[in-house]
Amino acid sequence: MNVVTGEEMRQIDRYAIEEIGLKEELLMENAGQAFVNEITSLLDKKTAKIAVLIGAGNNGGDGFVISRSLLEKGYHVDVWLIPPLEKVKGAARYHMDVYLKSGFGLISYHTIANEGFMQQLTNYSHVIDALLGTGFKGTLRSPYKEIIEQVNKSNCSVFTVDLPSGITADGTDVETLMAIKASHTISFQCPKLSSFIYPPREFYGNLSIVDIGIPKLAVIKVSSKRHLWTEEDVTRTLPVRRPSSHKGSHGKGLIIAGSKSMTGAPILTTRACHRLGAGLVTLATPCSAHPAIASQLIEATFHLCPSKNGEIDDLNISNDVLEKRYDAIAIGPGLGRNNNGFFIEALIKGYHKPLIIDADGLYYLKYFLPGLLVRKQVTILTPHLGEFAYLTNESIKMIEKNRFQLSKEFAEKYGVYLVLKGPYTIVTTPEGHQFINTTGNSSLAKGGTGDVLTGMVLALIMQQKDVQMAISNATFLHGRAADYLTENGWNSLSVVASDLVNVLPQVLDQLQNS
Repeated sequence: MNVVTGEEMRQIDRYAIEEIGLKEELLMENAGQAFVNEITSLLDKKTAKIAVLIGAGNNGGDGFVISRSLLEKGYHVDVWLIPPLEKVKGAARYHMDVYLKSGFGLISYHTIANEGFMQQLTNYSHVIDALLGTGFKGTLRSPYKEIIEQVNKSNCSVFTVDLPSGITADGTDVETLMAIKASHTISFQCPKLSSFIYPPREFYGNLSIVDIGIPKLAVIKVSSKRHLWTEEDVTRTLPVRRPSSHKGSHGKGLIIAGSKSMTGAPILTTRACHRLGAGLVTLATPCSAHPAIASQLIEATFHLCPSKNGEIDDLNISNDVLEKRYDAIAIGPGLGRNNNGFFIEALIKGYHKPLIIDADGLYYLKYFLPGLLVRKQVTILTPHLGEFAYLTNESIKMIEKNRFQLSKEFAEKYGVYLVLKGPYTIVTTPEGHQFINTTGNSSLAKGGTGDVLTGMVLALIMQQKDVQMAISNATFLHGRAADYLTENGWNSLSVVASDLVNVLPQVLDQLQNS
């Protein structure tokens, strides 16, 4: 499923109308009816009192279809037309005329004082926001500003048409944000980019995507490199174990991790890698940390490295041997930052198979970034916002505002797969395609959860030929494990990283049975 900007959505609509020949009025009818089908299960016809707030644009046209449909179904609905009637044009005007000719009335906002609207608002249980759509550019004018303020102060549940009024489809102007605070947003055909950017996402409430009958060709013709990675994608692409397979069939992986003061990280990474199906996993760790780690890892084998300052001083193994023994390498969790990290540079230059760099590995990587420009093999980086800020010399605030653009620029520049972790983790390919993960919750905001993800990525990289699918599947399952826990009675405050590893069997079982 494509994730679009406002301009991309307009191009999709334009192609469907001008090239394919669909009538704009038909698409508007489809949108309004799809909206009604989505919300009626959430409304009590006997008690719901609904105010539909209608603007002058196509969003308002959707509002007229919604109002007519709800009234014909017997709901109590008042329609508030915010602009003067003559401001409504085009397909929206067509549906306003259909609405009026169907025998229904409206309240003209501009004929009463704002105080009158405020008083009337207390009579409603629900508001449907059909004020501003994807054409909104980011500057709220009167009376929309005052109306939005009053709706947000009310006790009404708010259903929003396509996106909350006051939010741009692209998620711009986030610092001066003022918008409808929706309980539920029903978005048409494609989710909008701002629904995956904070703080705009906070205004969407629950988000549903509904099909309004735009042909797939119109969506395909408008090139968007942003996509949702869904449960359907995961179940379609997860590797299936053949009955005739053996441990060598599912990958031989090396994890370079751990230090005397950080023994938990390599344990989490290795366990996660095993839990997601890796055939053989070896942990390279300093001699000084080995006893504490080995007591917790009975399935793994070990490569013991010389230790300095409690950390790995040298891998003590050649790249040629690494390539013969291992199908992929993950490096970084709990590695420490007290040594020179030259072995990371050696891996970048000399290891010619997939390489995953995370955590403290990213700290050292900053000094060796130019090596990525000439590396031809698959390289996967998994930074959180702070680590990405360190790699790019940007502020966290700047990255939060421009997650999609900055991660795309970095992945394309260095030819890497970039997993920018956080709410709605973004997987970006070297070609700039971006895949958005929708699983996970605040229980992941704890130390060690990133180490788990690194192990999961390593496991699937060795079992799937398509790198993007492997990374996106690992990211999805990682978040789904957190969701599984909270859905089964765990408080997000009490979830720890090892819990994610422990429930992976149940998560996989759920997916296979869905």
